[in-house]
Amino acid sequence: MEIIIQTEAAAAALMAWVIGKELRANPRLVLGLAAGSTMEPVYARLVRMHQEEGLDFSRCRTFNLDEYAGLSPSHANSFSTFMRHHLFDKVNIRPENAHLPNGAADDLEAECANYERLIQGSGGIDLQILGIGRTGHLGFNEPPSPLDSRTRVQALSPLTREQNAPLFAPPSQMPRLAITIGIGTILDSRRCLLLATGERKAQIVAKAIAGPVTPLVPASALQLHPDCAVILDDAAAGQLPGAEDYRLAFENEPRWQPFREWRARAVAPRQESRSKKSSLPSNKGWHSVS
Repeated sequence: MEIIIQTEAAAAALMAWVIGKELRANPRLVLGLAAGSTMEPVYARLVRMHQEEGLDFSRCRTFNLDEYAGLSPSHANSFSTFMRHHLFDKVNIRPENAHLPNGAADDLEAECANYERLIQGSGGIDLQILGIGRTGHLGFNEPPSPLDSRTRVQALSPLTREQNAPLFAPPSQMPRLAITIGIGTILDSRRCLLLATGERKAQIVAKAIAGPVTPLVPASALQLHPDCAVILDDAAAGQLPGAEDYRLAFENEPRWQPFREWRARAVAPRQESRSKKSSLPSNKGWHSVS
């Protein structure tokens, strides 16, 4: 597991840069995606890369991690809506290649089995994008989650429901169940990238990275993955032992030099430009908090 610590803006930029690099190297990339507010700046940067650099999504296939049970794809709080709003409607991905579980399926168990078959039938996931919830969940794999689990129906933890309920109107409409790909499916991916930002993620990040591998912290399973990078901003790394060593290692690692050069060109000028503008309110109707 490689640990990378950056500023918040550079952390999101790094994830977008890696996705772009992988997509250019393999236009038929099978990409695992995540919803949630942590991913919004990543998708915004990918959209800019599509518009300004010609990043092509036309031949890739995507599989999202999860979806709320009981919500139709058109529901305002569905992850399907989130993905259309933040990425799919703004790049040239083919609709038939963008997959999410159907939370409104009549038979959720059959939907889970079908979704797992679709992933395996596509040859598995080449690059899996992940966030981490405050319970340690990946996707909606709440603790305790078997480390060999596959796509399944998952009961949402009280903490997850408490965090996400204010995004629903009224909050009582917050679902109690979700469909999520399993920890085993995530570990089968060829490469994983996890992004965590903000102080509220610091405690669970430290447990997942520096603690034991345990179903009680599902994200700790990433310690077992042969090619996983965890990208943190300074706040999310705040409780991680050896944080300064990780910073120095990244800044001196030769293979990341192309990103450092790209970051100097792309991130700093945009940060300066944003500092001169008044901030705009976010559309909370599209958010989830993972």
